[in-house]
Amino acid sequence: MDKKVMIRVRMSDHDSHYAGGLVDGARMLNLFGDVATELLIRHDGDEGLFKAYDNVEFLVPVYAGDYIEASGEIVRIGATSRRMDFVAMKVISLCRNAKYPSAADVLDEPIVVCRASGTCVVPKEYQRK
Repeated sequence: MDKKVMIRVRMSDHDSHYAGGLVDGARMLNLFGDVATELLIRHDGDEGLFKAYDNVEFLVPVYAGDYIEASGEIVRIGATSRRMDFVAMKVISLCRNAKYPSAADVLDEPIVVCRASGTCVVPKEYQRK
């Protein structure tokens, strides 16, 4: 059973919601939802349902052009509940003040942009593993 998964996504202009190409924090929660779905499929053979976040921290702005790695892991397993922790890290950043607008840097150290924790459920009758 895989208890940890990661996805990497480039934030596009479509993802930006505010002036200056700033990406809405809700986009990180969307990525965490995708991570949770994969975790549930790997663990239970079913997509399950996200019940609730109990903690969300937005730590650093994300902009169009940034590459984000969103990861999560199952930290506690109940009969139908799956407690998960999530983190989103910026691994590539667009150089916003560079000579060329397409310049980007691979970051030496990823920057944590968001952390969250929450609970998903998979009804007993849906669990296939």
